[in-house]
Amino acid sequence: MEHIVTLTVAVTAFAPWLEPTDAELAAIEAEAPLIAAEVEELDTVIALMDRPANELDTRRARRAHARVLAARAALANTTGTGEAA
Repeated sequence: MEHIVTLTVAVTAFAPWLEPTDAELAAIEAEAPLIAAEVEELDTVIALMDRPANELDTRRARRAHARVLAARAALANTTGTGEAA
């Protein structure tokens, strides 16, 4: 009979090099407005999937897409300058 041994040390071992660096955390924080705008746009699109879009829905989707584009432009303008958004 073979015994199955769990490798808890290997699974739960802490590896400090696996943690995000300060630069990576800053990049994530800089992208947060874009991520939020994309989530909002996706929520809008999902809400419109089960019914025909009327004029108000069309405007809502257009505004959500415009917010995504504005967030992308703002992120592109700050990338590489060392500034946080």
